[in-house]
Amino acid sequence: MAENGGPGGPIEHGFPHLATVRASITALFRRLSADGTDGTEGIHAYGTSITPADAAFDATDDLYLGAQRVAAATVRALRLPDARMVVSFRAMEEAATVELAAGPEYFVEVNDRFRTHRRDLAAALSHEVAHVLLHRLDLRFPGTAENEILTDTAAAYLGAGWLLLDAYREDALTHQHFGYLTPEEFGYVLAKRAALFGEDPAPWFTSHRAYEAYVRGRALAERDHRRCPLAAAGPLARRRYARARRTAAVGGAGGAGGDDSAYRFEQDGSGGGLRVSFPCPVCAQRLRVPVRGRLRARCGLCHSVLDCLT
Repeated sequence: MAENGGPGGPIEHGFPHLATVRASITALFRRLSADGTDGTEGIHAYGTSITPADAAFDATDDLYLGAQRVAAATVRALRLPDARMVVSFRAMEEAATVELAAGPEYFVEVNDRFRTHRRDLAAALSHEVAHVLLHRLDLRFPGTAENEILTDTAAAYLGAGWLLLDAYREDALTHQHFGYLTPEEFGYVLAKRAALFGEDPAPWFTSHRAYEAYVRGRALAERDHRRCPLAAAGPLARRRYARARRTAAVGGAGGAGGDDSAYRFEQDGSGGGLRVSFPCPVCAQRLRVPVRGRLRARCGLCHSVLDCLT
């Protein structure tokens, strides 16, 4: 896992990887399914995050026994009960690495500095255990960078990655950030998880900068639920949508632009009239519904029922 740290070290902000983050959430739903009907436990089996008490590791703990305890708690949070993490410490540039194999034992090496900077060990382990989970699920993206974003997203969405955001600190003395998502993108994923499970991670943050990033990410996640043609969209967005719909109805290119998050209009090839496609605000899979006023759409992937005004 990458670590951006040290005084003066740059930390990227904003949402530069948003398209890959959304694709990662969709991929998790496709592989795990909403309810486990494909033989997996399903997304909803991950409704409980690792707790601050389980992640705690302080100077009074034996180094190796404490590290193994925290690793075991992370394994439980990501529902890998038959996986055993063997944790060792060595001098290295990365925060941590894991050797992926058939299991049940996996060897995780973590940076020597965690011998004394123990509060963030669980954050480093959460990314590596997520690698193990995705390896077992045979879920990966083609490129290395995209695959690391998938791993961070999986850790956060499935209950362990709030630790990665809480490890973010940025002040006059310390610039520290773990993982490949920006702090705001971690906040976005955690807010998506909170909306699905009703589990608010805000009280767990010990870093005020992490909480601020969570709030910014949550604001974007909430906007996903107020995007046309969802009925909760605001008046201005609704007027823009109506204008694009009129353009599409007479054969023009109606839509909200080239962004994958935008709605797009298309003619039904069977002569059924105009249809609109848009991303599900829960799982980001694109949905297609007829343009016929108010209706309720059910996402076939995450099973969310959405009120729409098409």
